[in-house]
Amino acid sequence: MGGFVSDSKSLAFNIASILAEHKASDVVVMDLRGIAGWTDFFVIGTCTSSTHLRGLARFVDDFLDQEKQKPLNKPVATEDESWLLQDLGDVIVHIMNKEARAFYELEKLWFKATVSQVEAEPGGQEAKSQAPDV
Repeated sequence: MGGFVSDSKSLAFNIASILAEHKASDVVVMDLRGIAGWTDFFVIGTCTSSTHLRGLARFVDDFLDQEKQKPLNKPVATEDESWLLQDLGDVIVHIMNKEARAFYELEKLWFKATVSQVEAEPGGQEAKSQAPDV
């Protein structure tokens, strides 16, 4: 992925790819431009455990360090580690367990957003994104 990521869309898809490459499931990028005045994109991925959640967060942090991107705040996790949120300003990363993802239904809450699915390539290669057929 090298090189400085300068726009929010590229940043969102790069982070989504990292989540997918490290076994997060149901990874999506939601385009909130023109819908939310306080961010451009949500990146959402589902983790399998609190250990997986922390690992995914570390991979995202490593990428941000590499790209010289500074989060607005430290990542914040719920007490039970069912949901971690990282605010990068124009991109907000949500790593949730299956139960939290089903309960909060961010895709339904932000139903006007364009949602792109991001999946890992076979063999652990770079992830690919696929816009929905809408």
